[in-house]
Amino acid sequence: MSAEAAGSEQAGAGAYGAGPRADGGGGGLERINPPHLAPPTGFSHAVRAAPGTLVFLAGQTALDGSGKIVGDGIVEQFERALTNLLEAAAAAGAGPSDLAKLTVFAVDVADYRRHARELGRVWKRLVGGDFPAMAVIGATRLWDETALVEIEGIAVVRER
Repeated sequence: MSAEAAGSEQAGAGAYGAGPRADGGGGGLERINPPHLAPPTGFSHAVRAAPGTLVFLAGQTALDGSGKIVGDGIVEQFERALTNLLEAAAAAGAGPSDLAKLTVFAVDVADYRRHARELGRVWKRLVGGDFPAMAVIGATRLWDETALVEIEGIAVVRER
């Protein structure tokens, strides 16, 4: 996601949980962006987690409830994959502000970059303004042959 897409201000967490705390450490996570590194665009350079329970989130694609990939393009598939990831996280007691690390696998990184603004709007609507440590990795293909994107993650859940 680009800075323009994601925005630099803290926003609400969207449809999947509480927004970021005023200290920037939603869920006991501290986002660290050293000033001597290039400004992050839609991610955090580092995330320090307070002690808590780790939740490992398996890679999610745009599968619907019947096991079929839905969405014709990267934006639609990203939204469904992210929704699936957030639903899995919620079932384990984690909210968007608990996400410490995400990896996005894309079969066409150039297409992902071309749609960065739209992907950023999806992120803001579903997650809000908190950004985990994040990477986008190009993949030749994913497990589901028609999947364009897969998202996996790690969340840290603290007792609240």
